[in-house]
Amino acid sequence: MKIKFGTDGWRAIIGYQFTTDNVLRIAEGTAKWLKSQNLPQRVVIGRDTRFAGEVFMDSAIAVFNKHGIEVIVPESEFVTTPMLSLATVEQNAGIGVMFTASHNPPLYHGYKLKAHFGGPLPVENLKEIESLIPDKYEDNYTYPSGEVTKTYNMETVYYEYIQDKFHLDAIRRLSIVYEAMYGAGQRIMRRLLPDAVILHGEVNPSFKGVPPEPIAKNLTEAIEFMRKHPEYELCLVTDGDADRIGLIGKGGNFISAQHILLLLAHYMAGYKKQKGKIVVAVSSTERLRRLAKHYGLDIEYVPVGFKNIAPKMVDENEDVLLGGEESGGIGLKGHIPERDGIYVGLTIAEFMALSGKSLNELIEEVYGIVGRFAYVREDLHLSPEQKEEAIKRAQAGLEQIGQWQVTDVVTIDGFKFIMGEERWLLVRPSGTEPVLRLYAEAPDEQEARQLIAEFKKLAGIS
Repeated sequence: MKIKFGTDGWRAIIGYQFTTDNVLRIAEGTAKWLKSQNLPQRVVIGRDTRFAGEVFMDSAIAVFNKHGIEVIVPESEFVTTPMLSLATVEQNAGIGVMFTASHNPPLYHGYKLKAHFGGPLPVENLKEIESLIPDKYEDNYTYPSGEVTKTYNMETVYYEYIQDKFHLDAIRRLSIVYEAMYGAGQRIMRRLLPDAVILHGEVNPSFKGVPPEPIAKNLTEAIEFMRKHPEYELCLVTDGDADRIGLIGKGGNFISAQHILLLLAHYMAGYKKQKGKIVVAVSSTERLRRLAKHYGLDIEYVPVGFKNIAPKMVDENEDVLLGGEESGGIGLKGHIPERDGIYVGLTIAEFMALSGKSLNELIEEVYGIVGRFAYVREDLHLSPEQKEEAIKRAQAGLEQIGQWQVTDVVTIDGFKFIMGEERWLLVRPSGTEPVLRLYAEAPDEQEARQLIAEFKKLAGIS
């Protein structure tokens, strides 16, 4: 089996492709790559709350031991991906390894790699590692066999780091709910917001059957809680490894990642008067163009995957203010070049606390600049033949979708059909799951859904 890195690391079903044998192989390729680099021969390894994470960690540790590479692990059982990324920088490690499948369903596990600068390993390095992964791991391995060089309190280091970045006293005066989704953010959020209500804040590797992705359909209990308890002003949500953010407003109103991106840019450029470039995935809202123009900022759309954003955040010539994706993975200037759901959530909470305005009031401010809009994403689980046919249909080009004329096509990742300044539709295969994703944006939800329905008709998808 060929192991390949997708949009965000290597992910596979536990016991089927994600096995200790294959973890040994991918760790071998990683170790060989690190030995060939002029980087510190030191690796930081961590895991989230997923099933068998400790077993897979041990397999990787054993391989790095064999190559004489120092191994540093967290003192706590599990950590968030941003904690691991920060530790990679603080411990001057050549690379970071995080065992997580992020937002994927509970059957999946994953292997993410972090560069020495604290963000995703660049694409060219991932390709180099892929070429070094052996077809079979030849050495004997018996669990447990890994030995660590040292332990490091990643959680406390992150906690102290956050204290220096935010007005926590002001944030703590808000009435906040935190939806942990059984993920790795549960421990640190109890420390950061001791008075917050914590939902699903225990370890459950099955995630109660719900993928830990912070989107509305997975947050029915949190939305219902907010509806029943209007006294709470904000619900912060993070995914399985806490690098993605979701928000629920007062009364149970789910706030999409598109609105979060706009709110962050509005706060940083409009209120804090910060400058810099906005870099976002092609699947993100086009309304960011209007906001960037309003504040005199440059904006660039890139292929999906934070690994395409992080290198720009570390490039001094780029000066990135905000980097993000429609999936809720967002990185901000002044932080490590990494997605961080907790950091972003606290930024929004600070915006509310310092402005004295509700989340809805702040969104209305944004609408005043960019106009109202709706964004819809639909994930289609198709047969390989159906998926290929849909992509071919998009590739052949479309002059019209339903009643709307296509005015431009963007092909940096999938096929994004632009229909004037108000509407667009994107067709692209997922890089982490066996699905075809359809995204649409329009002045209202009905039109956005109609755009998706019209493409499905054109592609012969029932």
